Amino acid sequence: MSAIEPVKQDINHPTEIKKFSFSLRLWHWLNVIVITGSLLTVLINSTLLDDRSNGAFIKNELQKVGSAVTDKQIQPVAHAMSDNVWGIHVYFGYALVTLLVFRLVLEFFQLADQKLIRVIKTAYHNYFITKKQRELARHELVVKTIYAVFYLMLITMAVTGLFLAFEDFFKPYKSIRNSVKNVHGFTMYLILGFIVIHIVGVLLAERKDSKGIVSDMINGGGE
Repeated sequence: MSAIEPVKQDINHPTEIKKFSFSLRLWHWLNVIVITGSLLTVLINSTLLDDRSNGAFIKNELQKVGSAVTDKQIQPVAHAMSDNVWGIHVYFGYALVTLLVFRLVLEFFQLADQKLIRVIKTAYHNYFITKKQRELARHELVVKTIYAVFYLMLITMAVTGLFLAFEDFFKPYKSIRNSVKNVHGFTMYLILGFIVIHIVGVLLAERKDSKGIVSDMINGGGE
């Protein structure tokens, strides 16, 4: 499990503590809020507001007060309730796309030693070429590669989500809608998996010598 634990050491300067720019920290915590909100809307619609179970609940409650309704009459009501939540999900999706674009732009303006690609290259070079700080280099290479995969998942989620949100503009590609929807849903589970791995890694690291990783992502670290 140690391979997924973040460390405080800066691979470019092993004797120093990592520094996180304000922009990167802002992106991180806003991303936490947006992804959490997006996942909650999915959870609500797949449980509390599932069309079938929610429709049955509404029908039973109306029958208790003497209103006779049919399943056909109830279905649009139940569907409209879930549609309202999906509308919120779409807005979270727009926010996610905005944050993703911000992160991609940020990669070009970050300090050199804080760029994800630079860190991966340095870790690869230290581990395979110069063989310096190999343990730290191997760890950083694994962790940052996982982060890079996470960014690819976010891009996939954003692209497929935009396709579904603006499907009326992609009518010529209507035949692939179900495939795009399946990819979107599958990517959500992959992101959930990453979140679990990330949280477990941070909790494990906080119990060891690397205490303060969470606070570093709040105050910037480097002290």
